[in-house]
Amino acid sequence: MKTFGKAVHYLNALKKVWLPAVVVVAGLYLSFNVWASPQSRHDTAATKADTLLAARIRAQLNDRRNEAVLNYPASVARFYAQCQFQPVWVNSQKSAAQTWQAMLLLDCVLQFGLSHDDYHPTELSYNRLHDILEKPLLISDDEKVRYDLILTDALITFINHLHYGKLNPVFSQVKIDRGTTDGFNASDVLIQAVGRPDFRKAVLSVQPKAKIYTDLQYHMHLLEGVYQGDCYDIPDSMVRKMAINMERLRWAAVNDSADIHINIPSFTLSFHRPDTTYQFKVVVGKPAWQSPVLNSAISYFTTAPEWKIPKKIFAEEIYPRALRDITYLSRHHYGVYDASGNYIGATLQALKMVKNDPDRYYVSQFPGCDNSLGLIVFRFPNIYDIYLHDTPEQQFFKREERDFSHGCIRVEHAEQFAGLLLKYDGSANLVPAVHRAIAAKRRHDFKLKRPVPIKITYLTCEMKSGVLVTYKDIYDLDKRLEMALYNVSDPLAMK
Repeated sequence: MKTFGKAVHYLNALKKVWLPAVVVVAGLYLSFNVWASPQSRHDTAATKADTLLAARIRAQLNDRRNEAVLNYPASVARFYAQCQFQPVWVNSQKSAAQTWQAMLLLDCVLQFGLSHDDYHPTELSYNRLHDILEKPLLISDDEKVRYDLILTDALITFINHLHYGKLNPVFSQVKIDRGTTDGFNASDVLIQAVGRPDFRKAVLSVQPKAKIYTDLQYHMHLLEGVYQGDCYDIPDSMVRKMAINMERLRWAAVNDSADIHINIPSFTLSFHRPDTTYQFKVVVGKPAWQSPVLNSAISYFTTAPEWKIPKKIFAEEIYPRALRDITYLSRHHYGVYDASGNYIGATLQALKMVKNDPDRYYVSQFPGCDNSLGLIVFRFPNIYDIYLHDTPEQQFFKREERDFSHGCIRVEHAEQFAGLLLKYDGSANLVPAVHRAIAAKRRHDFKLKRPVPIKITYLTCEMKSGVLVTYKDIYDLDKRLEMALYNVSDPLAMK
């Protein structure tokens, strides 16, 4: 009994020590659960929701039916892969400020010469977005995900249209979506823009930087963003004319660096330098022989050139004239050659050899003051086999409309232009040699150390000193482009 009493006494003493500790620990545990459990449950629920939304994004991206809805499905997929397939625009737990910025940006596409119809206007409604962000429990996950995907596709489409244009003849929509163009990727641009305070600026930075474009874009901003609705009478035809030329400038990638810009409808050549711009008149191709739009670079020029007659010009013009008057060949210094460059003659028999076998024989015009290329020709690689050259028919430069050539471009004061090229190539010492070669009608190639970019464009309007200047649509190309750009059959730019 004495031993039992000691045990009881020991247990009572032990309870005084560990029981309060148990109570304290239990209390701490319970209080922690009371404080932490809602947050833990919230975090767990949020993680679960993110996982479910990511799964739904993956499912919708893999749904073949969405390929018909999205303009750039591969680009959208690349965008979400970089976001771990999480929603970017419809997450009600995050700030919605950037989502509203994105929507407002799409509201302003008219200021960039683009059309609302290309950016999912029926699906991207403000009311729907408000419900998704403010009443998320009333909207299904699939609807949230679809809205997120459609908004991403609209933004990627907008970025591509700003950079490449909507109807780029070189970079098709499929090619752009595959990411196999010039290294530009709209999904990367959008990823980098998301989360930045200057989201709008980051998106708009993909546009051409050339002044000729930015001037047009600013004027379009005034017409569609500032003056609209303020009792200004703004003809739709003017707006569309500006839009189709902004589209062309996106294709051309014109810049303000040292280069040569020839604009066909204005009949001008501009040689841009950091300190000044030199202007020259040009003669361009007639409507039946249109000068092409292209980008290339002048690598050399030749004095006293010989002109190898293109097959089409020979068949349609030289041959019929020579048949009527065999002296036509000798009077204009034409000769027939074989493929090795051996002179055959300037007879009717020689002409028939060219006619019957144009791959083995050709007609060439000797160098001289009446050579169709004039006294100097500037060469640049292109698939159209055209070039820039002097001309003996200087009288055409006095006319306001100068579309008379067979596609090649004739430049006034060609010798002066050659001197400028050499001067800015660091070879001013060669300028006297050019003058001597021209005076002696001696053939000589002058190679440039650095090829000078040359861009030939077809722009029927531009801004000059804050005023919109328009040019005659000599090849009747505005109508087709307007119809394609606006999906209309009744173009206004022609009216």
